[in-house]
Amino acid sequence: MLTDIQTDEVDALAEKLAARTGMSKTEAVMQALRNELRRLDGGLSLRERIRPIQESIRQWPSTGLEADKAFYDELSGDT
Repeated sequence: MLTDIQTDEVDALAEKLAARTGMSKTEAVMQALRNELRRLDGGLSLRERIRPIQESIRQWPSTGLEADKAFYDELSGDT
């Protein structure tokens, strides 16, 4: 059984993921591997993966503002 994978890149990636998630490096690597295997096995469709994001956005209050061409032109400085 392989108990330790030692490369600088793997260690750095595990450290970065652990820092962002608050997990240990081992937990972060295990979760990343599980997620990748689930993705490869067709665990969730794109629609299922983005549904929580869509539901979160739907909870935001409406501003009543319209995002038309003039709005986007103003954002980009093309007025």
